Amino acid sequence: MSTPRIYETVVDMAKAIRQGTGNGDLAHLDIGAGTGDLIVELSRHVGLRSEACDFHVERFPLSGKVPIRRTNINQEPLPYPDQSFDLVTSTEVIEHLENPRLFLREIARVLRPGGHAILSTPNVLNLKSRVRYLGSGFFNLFGPLPLPGGMDEKFSANSHISPVSYFYLAHGLHCAGFRSLDMATDKAQKTSVLWLALLWPLILALWPFFWLKESRLKGTNAWTRDERVRAIVKGHMSWRLLTGRTLIVCARK
Repeated sequence: MSTPRIYETVVDMAKAIRQGTGNGDLAHLDIGAGTGDLIVELSRHVGLRSEACDFHVERFPLSGKVPIRRTNINQEPLPYPDQSFDLVTSTEVIEHLENPRLFLREIARVLRPGGHAILSTPNVLNLKSRVRYLGSGFFNLFGPLPLPGGMDEKFSANSHISPVSYFYLAHGLHCAGFRSLDMATDKAQKTSVLWLALLWPLILALWPFFWLKESRLKGTNAWTRDERVRAIVKGHMSWRLLTGRTLIVCARK
């Protein structure tokens, strides 16, 4: 579920995009718009020509003011022609999808050259999540799911089925044709800050060992000699990813 802090960060990123593109009319699509709160905030602070799509269009109170189309992202492409938008936003959606990389390619398809995508997802790399994974094998906010036929419950909008860490989100965006990635988080998580204080000596000891071992890889696995990959990997030890609650990425096509 998106929060006001997530919206604030997305709005700040959209403001920077607006400043970089001048006063032209920007076409905006919000995927998984929910109740339209992000669209309202963007309209108030940035000013965009917005459209929305969601599976539950009946929950969208801005119908009649903002065009909305019903879509099942897991089963069908986005219902828009190629190069239709200048900005696509999607907050707390990708972790609910069966094929995150296909979703990123669809976003790239509907964006015009030079357009931007802003996405958010739970940050599975904060230390609260890493410690939970160490103890249970499950990231924070990503627990066991019911199997088909085993329980009456079915997958719903509350089910997080695809944990996407920063590296794999950034890698998927690059493979979909995006460049110039900016990464942020909505806020530092108190529990993660506490774990960082406790585990920092261990992290300082293990991090160089990881780089040394990886630097010995040869052939196509030798990622340490690719500066673009190195920059993304280094982000895994940043304050933002070690402590941030929600990962927010802005990418330019």
